[in-house]
Amino acid sequence: MASVSLIFFVLFLLHVVTGAQQERSSKIELGSTLFPASHPTSWFSASGQFAFGFYPEGAGFAVGVWLVGKHNITVVWTSNRNDEPVSENSTIVLTNDGYLLLRTGQGGDKRIATNADAASSASLQDSGNLVLFNKNNNVIWESFNHPTDTILGGQTLFSGGQLISSSEYIHSTGQFHLKMQDDGNLVLYPLHTGDTPADAYWYTETFGHGSEFDLFLNSSGRLLIINRTNQYAITQVADSSSSGKSDNSTIYRATLDTDGVFRMYSHKKDGNTGELKAAIEWAEPESPCQVKSFCGFNSFCTFNDNQPYCLCLPGSDFINVNQSSLGCARNYKAAGCRGGRENMLHFNITRMENLQWGDRPYSEEEMTIEECSTSCLEDCNCGAALFSRRKCMKQALPLRYVRRLQPGDREGPTTAFLKIGIKNVDGRNSTNSIPSNLPFVVIRNKKATAQILVLISSLVLFSFLALIVSGVYIHKFRLLRYKRLLDSGKDGLIDELTLRFFSYNELKVATNGFKQELGKGSFGSVYKGTLYKGKKLIAVKRLEKLVEEGQREFRAEMRAIGRTHHRNLVRLLGYCATESKRLLVYEYMSNGSLADRLFKSTTQPDWNERMRMALDVAKGILYLHEECESPIIHCDIKPQNILMDDFFRAKISDFGLAKLLMPDQTKTFTIIRGTRGYLAPEWHKNIPISVKADVYSYGIVVLEIVCCRRNMDTNVSNPEEILLTTWVYNCFINGELNKLVVGEEATDEKILEKMVQVALWCIQEEPPLRPSMKSVVLMLEGIADISNPPCPSNASM
Repeated sequence: MASVSLIFFVLFLLHVVTGAQQERSSKIELGSTLFPASHPTSWFSASGQFAFGFYPEGAGFAVGVWLVGKHNITVVWTSNRNDEPVSENSTIVLTNDGYLLLRTGQGGDKRIATNADAASSASLQDSGNLVLFNKNNNVIWESFNHPTDTILGGQTLFSGGQLISSSEYIHSTGQFHLKMQDDGNLVLYPLHTGDTPADAYWYTETFGHGSEFDLFLNSSGRLLIINRTNQYAITQVADSSSSGKSDNSTIYRATLDTDGVFRMYSHKKDGNTGELKAAIEWAEPESPCQVKSFCGFNSFCTFNDNQPYCLCLPGSDFINVNQSSLGCARNYKAAGCRGGRENMLHFNITRMENLQWGDRPYSEEEMTIEECSTSCLEDCNCGAALFSRRKCMKQALPLRYVRRLQPGDREGPTTAFLKIGIKNVDGRNSTNSIPSNLPFVVIRNKKATAQILVLISSLVLFSFLALIVSGVYIHKFRLLRYKRLLDSGKDGLIDELTLRFFSYNELKVATNGFKQELGKGSFGSVYKGTLYKGKKLIAVKRLEKLVEEGQREFRAEMRAIGRTHHRNLVRLLGYCATESKRLLVYEYMSNGSLADRLFKSTTQPDWNERMRMALDVAKGILYLHEECESPIIHCDIKPQNILMDDFFRAKISDFGLAKLLMPDQTKTFTIIRGTRGYLAPEWHKNIPISVKADVYSYGIVVLEIVCCRRNMDTNVSNPEEILLTTWVYNCFINGELNKLVVGEEATDEKILEKMVQVALWCIQEEPPLRPSMKSVVLMLEGIADISNPPCPSNASM
């Protein structure tokens, strides 16, 4: 795959060079078409400095605008940046109807110029701006109004607009954003935070001059904040032309890079080679280590050979060593904490100088530095303490925005005390040492030595004979046990590792002629059955709306689904593929569905049970999304598809059914599937479906778990409560979450608020704003902090 990508990239550069040498017209006529791997791959500006079209990304191609170079390209704008790369069978076409479309090899069409009327022509201008014109030659859409991570010379970032950094290896949404705020302040924040002053890590302090401010980069390399109403500059953020080296041939761009630093670049053509040479003219902040969230929780940034990297605090390890931005989690158990001086048996305190973090302490008292260390050690809530100016500030884990203080910082000097466990999570001691008081024996008598050797030899021989005899008996015992297991139908390990093929008659007998129906879904009915003379209960789903598929393909699909094993997934035991009949055999779930527990039970689950059910479902979806050999999008997460086992553990059912029922579709493009009320907005927008569609459905389910009612209920007395998402968000922003649980005897307010915040993040209209299921699990478990979510459009007031 890597060699194929390299070949495509070389062909792409050849097309760029040869295309740049040909005579060009910046006007793009209706009917013009581009291809990823054959000429033409791009449309050029009149000067040939910018190109628009396909560029290699990952194992495929993305669509965007870039600066043309002989040996490399610099992408400055990407269309639909969070979509997966497309194949070489795709095309870009300005249709005869006037729409700029990306046509993928799977037959889907996607607009590149979103919300644009029909055009008569297009043009890539020498500024790098892709523009559509109507028949009167008026601009109806331009890429400059939809920036990604970059603005170019002559481009404006309007008031309320933002640049979002790209990911490390591809141009999808990254971790940071630059916001041109309505109050006139230009601010850098980590993405998915509350955008509060505590989250900001760089700003221009230009607020308080009125309203309607824009960020403008002129063609001379001056980055200005201007007042749109009166057309004057509030401040000059950066000036790249002050060195006197710039001229009209220099191209300037301001980019929020993947490391969270906002940089101004100049691109000048080398007089000898003709290659565009890039130079950094200005950067803020100066170092990536000043970027909040450059390292995740419980970690801080430092340098090695002038390269920034992240280190975990003592007592913690990286969550993922390949993604340091996820941060670190503590590597010791806190369950043994009982408070007071007894904690000295379980925990130690380690000391670090000149450390700082971003969250407010839960306790702040005046005391000595020794008292501060002891106080944190004896306090079970304390994970770390900061001593500064005779005050001890105690903090619970995780720690956010940890950084080393530099000379001259106004917060310093500080001393940090970090609590670490004497035993790690796996039970080993944190420090390994060899005891010095072990007894030893010295033997001087030769006769005694001979006797000891004879005794040892005898013991060794006896042990060897005993092992042989034991091996023979164990072998016979296992053969007998295996035979009994086969006779009883309890296959043990064989059941765990293989899917069994059932004949139709076997399942007909097992279900007594499909008499006892457990439930009915959109794709078939589920019946109760038994195997092995009634010793094992099963649930048999008879599929009634399956597309035509051959025996070999169906069985291959069943094996792929059968390899998914997780404690929060209903396990697939086997299948039937006889002629046109298709049946799936699942483990039997004795306690019904989550819908029964929430909407039909006479007693409501307590808050610990609600949190456990939400975590069970989240971990099951996380497994499908990130831990399977091939990611699976469930497409129909709802309480009816979440079943409860003997111990009331929540398990997801019907996973992989979307892939099974629609084998001619990919995981990103498919017809609308799922259940009304749980469908993500992108299902109705004719855009690729990603795992974030399941995240949206999960958010609705969490709200139903919290309120023990359905997402839509027309029987409520107050019309504002009909749609659950609207009601919950209004209660959240008004600080009235108690209204959601009126009538309940006991409410855990912390769990209530946490579950509501997570759910509101999950149901954001834009998929990139929704967290991954890994982040959801971390937030529910208390490892990751949760910022206040913005208003989901489907819950707007």
